[in-house]
Amino acid sequence: MEKIYASLITIGDELLIGQTVDTNSAWIAQQLNNIGVWVKRRVAVGDNKEDIVQALDEESRDAHIVLITGGLGPTADDITKPVLTEYFGGTLIVHEETLHSVMAFFESRGLPVLQRNVDQARVPDSCQVLFNKRGTAPGMLFRKNGKIYVSMPGVPHEMKGIMEDYVLGIIRKNSIHPPCCTRRCSRRAWANPL
Repeated sequence: MEKIYASLITIGDELLIGQTVDTNSAWIAQQLNNIGVWVKRRVAVGDNKEDIVQALDEESRDAHIVLITGGLGPTADDITKPVLTEYFGGTLIVHEETLHSVMAFFESRGLPVLQRNVDQARVPDSCQVLFNKRGTAPGMLFRKNGKIYVSMPGVPHEMKGIMEDYVLGIIRKNSIHPPCCTRRCSRRAWANPL
């Protein structure tokens, strides 16, 4: 039975210059290992379109699941959303549920809502939105060639919330065990083979 392989891509110049330590990959790898998914590679790239596209192409060759963190913030260097929109096709649209959440987040704190905050609610129309209960940037799930790609915020507690609320369950749903196996068995396989 074929193993399920995952690849992790972390995005952000701050990771490459040592300003931020990547704790996300270690935590994600532990969670995947707990459900019988093998992490094949971990890759860090900067906020650069060509590098992100190259990482997506390379990591999807041998992995069933590509998990991406970072680059979804409200600053000008956070380019992950437009890159993913182009990579998977479609256009950016306003996700109404996320917009309401963003507005409530800032209003409850007595803070003004800036356009860059409103832009957090813009997502590719080619994705399934994974609502972020702990912040303003939603997760995004894409499917392509029988594989799953998930983009999540780089803020650790936000990423963990999306992983726990959605991603781990989606992975379990798209994988299978032989009848003899338990939930933590390493013989888990992808229901949508390559």
